[in-house]
Amino acid sequence: MTDKKQGRRSADDAHKTRLHILREATNLFCELGYARVSLRNISEKAGISHSLIRHHFGSKEKIWRYISDGMHSYMEFYLRKVLSEIPDDTAVNVKLYRFTMHLLAHSLIIKQPIQFIADAVRQEGALFDYFIDTAGELEEIIEGLADLYNKEYPNAPVKVWEIKWQMIMFSHGAASLTPFMKETWADETRDLDICLLKHWSLFNDIMIHKFSIPEQDVMRPNSVKELVYEVRYDWEEECEKRISANQ
Repeated sequence: MTDKKQGRRSADDAHKTRLHILREATNLFCELGYARVSLRNISEKAGISHSLIRHHFGSKEKIWRYISDGMHSYMEFYLRKVLSEIPDDTAVNVKLYRFTMHLLAHSLIIKQPIQFIADAVRQEGALFDYFIDTAGELEEIIEGLADLYNKEYPNAPVKVWEIKWQMIMFSHGAASLTPFMKETWADETRDLDICLLKHWSLFNDIMIHKFSIPEQDVMRPNSVKELVYEVRYDWEEECEKRISANQ
């Protein structure tokens, strides 16, 4: 019985250690970028020996891949959550508009996914290819919604990649150029939340026009945070499941 308890305790400790490593590695990848982060950086940040990190993960790239998988799983889950909150009988142009604006709000408040995406795009070769190859489910969700819109509005079709590009620019701009964003409205406010709302509203005006949204369906939130859904999904735990399955 004692051996079983010790075994469970050892497994629990290993589980907590891997989650801690993943969490600190994610922070470093998002803050500095993959190329500037080493296993030794992760070791120092996590307060865990270099050899123990190698024992659990093997290499920096494997850590990155587990995080990438976890991020994709989380975003797929969140995108489905956003769609589930939009009534089925909503006009397709309004549905695509709401979906887009809720997704932008999420990326403005929860910055790590867009920071991770932006860094992945800057990588060449295997990492970028891996990131794109594992994005299939996300692509299907977004493209499926756009296809519905284009069938109903054949004379004013939308291109998914153009919308995604615009969203990436707005999302990453707020995440990477926060001081400049705050300076843009410095004569009106020093409150970051208000600046984020003004930034979100710029994109909102573009999407209102693009999708011909009637006034009664225009989103006018008091804050960006109120547009972000709370979801019970731990992407770090998802990473851990994948790690355990591969051991």
